[in-house]
Amino acid sequence: MPHHKSAAKRIRQDKKRKARNRAVKSEVKMVVKKVIATTDPEEGSKVLPEVNSVIDKAAKKGVLHWRTAARKKSRLAKRVKSLSS
Repeated sequence: MPHHKSAAKRIRQDKKRKARNRAVKSEVKMVVKKVIATTDPEEGSKVLPEVNSVIDKAAKKGVLHWRTAARKKSRLAKRVKSLSS
């Protein structure tokens, strides 16, 4: 139980942020799995821009660190590129 009004408000804010962050992280994981599941290089290259957009939005919102987002995008691009060869 919080002892101050500001602490009570902080708890309410944290609950909202946690729910929002969980939704965004869940979406990122879902689209990443979609790219990993693809075996067709054309399909992979078609889905990749959508996935990059979702990852960029998560980084913009502060849910993911920008370097984490860049690493994820890079690894996915590398994976899609390896499908074609």
